[in-house]
Amino acid sequence: MAKDAAPWTRTLETQDGPVSVSGRVAPGFEAVAEAFCANFTIRAEAGAAVHAQHRGREVVSLSGGRIASPADAAPRFWSDDTICVIFSATKPATALCMHLLSQRGQVDLDAPVGAVWPAFAAQGKEQITLRMVLDHSAGIPVLCEPLKTDCLCDHAYMAERLAAATPVFAPGRTTAYHPVTGGFILAEVMRRVDGRSLGRFFAEEIAEPLGLDFWIGLPDALEARVAHIRHFVPQKGGGSTPFGEALRDPGSPQSRFFFNHGDWMAKGVNTRAGRRAEIGAASGVTNARNLAALFEAMRPDGLLGLDVETVASFAQATSATHRDGMLLQPTRFGPGFMLRMDNRGGPGRAPRGDSFLIPPQAFGHVGAGGSFGFRDPVADLSMAYTMTQMGPGFLLNPRGQTLIDAAYRCISAAAPQP
Repeated sequence: MAKDAAPWTRTLETQDGPVSVSGRVAPGFEAVAEAFCANFTIRAEAGAAVHAQHRGREVVSLSGGRIASPADAAPRFWSDDTICVIFSATKPATALCMHLLSQRGQVDLDAPVGAVWPAFAAQGKEQITLRMVLDHSAGIPVLCEPLKTDCLCDHAYMAERLAAATPVFAPGRTTAYHPVTGGFILAEVMRRVDGRSLGRFFAEEIAEPLGLDFWIGLPDALEARVAHIRHFVPQKGGGSTPFGEALRDPGSPQSRFFFNHGDWMAKGVNTRAGRRAEIGAASGVTNARNLAALFEAMRPDGLLGLDVETVASFAQATSATHRDGMLLQPTRFGPGFMLRMDNRGGPGRAPRGDSFLIPPQAFGHVGAGGSFGFRDPVADLSMAYTMTQMGPGFLLNPRGQTLIDAAYRCISAAAPQP
């Protein structure tokens, strides 16, 4: 019989000074703990957490490092209840809200968004469906009209501009990752059919029933638990990438997103107003334990009442391409989820972290800088990693990928041999 996770503690010397890593590890999963520690000692981790549930039991739950805040007079350290912004790892939580509405018959994922939101059908968007929004084929990855500085903190403002926008790509014909726009479209549809904001719906229908410390729009009272994000600073001489080259063209979708989505990413993410904002594609606040628990709940006939067909659809690629219109690399998406993406060895990509190496049957999502959450229904594994020091690449950098790789080595080693 498998043994329960036991207390686990390690003190590490890092570039920021000594830090402690603590939590629980089940026998046989020590390799995940060692990989997590190596992130601090050789991969410049600052503060992070990792959690894994295998066959319904906790096998790893660790956190450690420092909390960086301009208001800190002295160093603060991560604890079991520290939380942080997880960027695009928020997207599955928003998608799950839409799938619940679909199961209840309140929305049809294959019906035009304009059926619920008539103004949205303008400017050639009449055929865009909710499924296209979920799988990044809606054709509106960016807005071309200049946006105000705090645009992402103003849902009504973004909804108005999305309704008036003209698609950048032909809807339904091009996979082009939607960094933030899709979240606002889904949230506005939800508001119109249910009457609640995205953050309130998620809290009342998902987070509270599951007992999750997970918010899309963080309450003021929880600010003291937040670890601040440390932005990634690229090293000189790192080589050019297709995305970097595209930034030089002011008319490119890449340039329009990078220079025209306000200052939330650069500044707002570390402010009270920025964490209060309900940005369905980016502003989720939680930790690895609760992000993994969200994926653990994505089982047929569990507490959320998801049916077999809905859960099975999460791992089905409904949108895929050899060259994503936004990321300019191969991508694969299900309805609100990233799927396995193996882009190792591509031009300019090998050292950056532009792959998401999970099994073909798994579904999940990464967040900017390297956080992730996913579920593998075949291995019965739900796993997540959250951190504050952002890393390179669009998908997983080595810190997150080594944790996933270690978890599967442990599972393989424990499997009965023929």
